[in-house]
Amino acid sequence: MEDHSVSTRSLCAVVGLSGETFLNALRAALSGSGPALLPISDQLPAPAREALLEALRPTSIRTSDGEQLCPGGLPVKAGTALVIPTSGSTGSPKGVELTARSLTTSARLSLARIDSGDRGARGDRRDLGTRRAPWLCALPVDHVSGIQVLVRCLVSETRPVFLDRFSPEAALAEAEAGCARTSLVPTQLRRLTALGRDLSAFRTILLGGSRAPAGLVEEARRLGARVICTYGMTETAGGCVYDGLPLDGVRVTTEADSGRIVLAGPTLFSGYRLDPGRTREVLGPDGYRTSDTGLVGADGRLTVHGRLDDIVISGGKNISPEPVAALLEAHPAVREAAVTGRPDPDWGQCLVAAVVPADPAKPPSEDELRTWVRERLAPWAAPRRITLLPGLPRLHGGKTDMPALTALLDRDRDRARAPDLNLDLDILERTS
Repeated sequence: MEDHSVSTRSLCAVVGLSGETFLNALRAALSGSGPALLPISDQLPAPAREALLEALRPTSIRTSDGEQLCPGGLPVKAGTALVIPTSGSTGSPKGVELTARSLTTSARLSLARIDSGDRGARGDRRDLGTRRAPWLCALPVDHVSGIQVLVRCLVSETRPVFLDRFSPEAALAEAEAGCARTSLVPTQLRRLTALGRDLSAFRTILLGGSRAPAGLVEEARRLGARVICTYGMTETAGGCVYDGLPLDGVRVTTEADSGRIVLAGPTLFSGYRLDPGRTREVLGPDGYRTSDTGLVGADGRLTVHGRLDDIVISGGKNISPEPVAALLEAHPAVREAAVTGRPDPDWGQCLVAAVVPADPAKPPSEDELRTWVRERLAPWAAPRRITLLPGLPRLHGGKTDMPALTALLDRDRDRARAPDLNLDLDILERTS
């Protein structure tokens, strides 16, 4: 257990720092020689940033222009190194408090699993050099996955190479220059595979942030990349389950009645900033009660089914959107899909889907997709409405932006289908 004494330390919000400057601040936060950090995306509009600062009350704020005190700021417990704002794809913002111990333990367990896989899969002398090679940081450092790339570098005494703006060509060039390891979200990996080039320079790609579309991982592996699918969240200091198997010391169970996934171990967060009530709801003696459902097989491998708060009750049937979205993505004419529930006067709720065609010139029909789902899952799982889009709106960290997507789907409620695939491209670009 962490030693949470009454001693405190200051909390500095950081916005828009260069990669190297943030790395130095992170090093000081982990060692205790500097303040704890509250990383905030520089893409947040000013009103949203001010609301976040007001809710999480840092003692100071640091930008590229300097640092200034925040009136009314409150310190954090001495063991806290980071407070990471998160709201997932839905819900109100939270400040996840992470200790230096949980962050560095997560990094060490991650590296041990990656290195073990390298030896098992390859077993050649190049792997010694790979484990000392730079990491490519292609994710924002206000997101736990980007931060953990840097923590892994700090604990392994390697250096990161920052990719301020992701492009698949630049990422591959860095990998071929020696940055053999990186962490990506599915959108980035899809752009890499679209190059159709040899990806074997990526000795490890940790893939997380959201569910990978059907076939994406297999395609990346076919092109030579070693891809590890991770499951975790900010509350677990990033991914703590790799390819379905928990990292050493991490325990995964599911609740018998609901299937809720419960995670325990040394990488857990210590609480939500200034919100003890919310903390008590999810963090207890058995671990962290996630909002996800799943199943742990006889081999100890976790299969994630979806989110409890995403369950759609339509005509008395409980439907999880995730399997429906995965099945839609398995259709040869679909590149990616997202599914959610919307109010319906007759059924209470109905299932609606956003589909990105594999070929915009030859989009699938609604009837074709409904039949595909009806015949493979269940009649009631077929979406009542299907909207074609040029892409899914994304949050800063790569997850589907469900509020933005819901707005797009609601705009389409009175149309049988979206005839113009460029209809909402401006919204997609603003939210991705």
